[in-house]
Amino acid sequence: MVRQPAVAGKFYTGDPDRLREELSAMVPQWEAQSALGIIAPHAGYVYSGKVAGKVYAAVRIPDTVLVLGPNHTGAGSAAALSPDTEWLTPLGTVPVNRRLSQLILEHAPLVREDALAHRFEHSLEVQVPFLQYRNPGVSIAAICLAIPDFPSISRIGEGIAKAIAAYGEEVLIVASSDMTHFESAVQAKAKDDLALAQLADMSPEGLLRVCRDKGITMCGVIPAAVMMVAAKALGATSCRLVHYATSGEVNGDLRNVVAYASLLVS
Repeated sequence: MVRQPAVAGKFYTGDPDRLREELSAMVPQWEAQSALGIIAPHAGYVYSGKVAGKVYAAVRIPDTVLVLGPNHTGAGSAAALSPDTEWLTPLGTVPVNRRLSQLILEHAPLVREDALAHRFEHSLEVQVPFLQYRNPGVSIAAICLAIPDFPSISRIGEGIAKAIAAYGEEVLIVASSDMTHFESAVQAKAKDDLALAQLADMSPEGLLRVCRDKGITMCGVIPAAVMMVAAKALGATSCRLVHYATSGEVNGDLRNVVAYASLLVS
């Protein structure tokens, strides 16, 4: 089973040559470091591609990557692991790592194989061309998440950490998230600073709480919290902001923006 691209030609170009050119422009030539996790945005590349590109430039992409994204469509299971054998993008196919996927199913029992949640979901798909560009030999596992409560989030994160430990090779966890939606740039920055402070403190529970208490519309707060739980269990001790920007910097409308942040966890 091949997961077909749902947003090629919409969120990013469907032309492979043009896509490579755009990725080359978005990903600077930086010295990359190993990391346990990153947070990268998932809007159309014209808006968030440079923010994502900077964290993909800063991190070394190993041969195995676990991508976590929110469920925007409401379809499928609340913690849905892609059962497909490959994901197709304009740059070609990326194999699904079945060994890591099976280990996740073994160690994180709340996770279920479910293709429906992934069929039209853009948040995971838009990360894949960046991964292909940085490591053409990459394989992935992919989980679409809509688990609302922290105890379940923690269980999934801890299960992922056990699965990665059992896998025995380097795995990068990519959490896909945008930040505040449809507020002024000033209001978005004030709210997002509260969420970013919880990330800097390595507090996934605090992140979930502040987003709910302060009405911060960080759509990938659940994947980010799961990634943070897993990364901490695997030994992560720091989370640093790589870049922050808003859609207003592209279209000039600072009264009604979507904000984007990229972070590196090591």
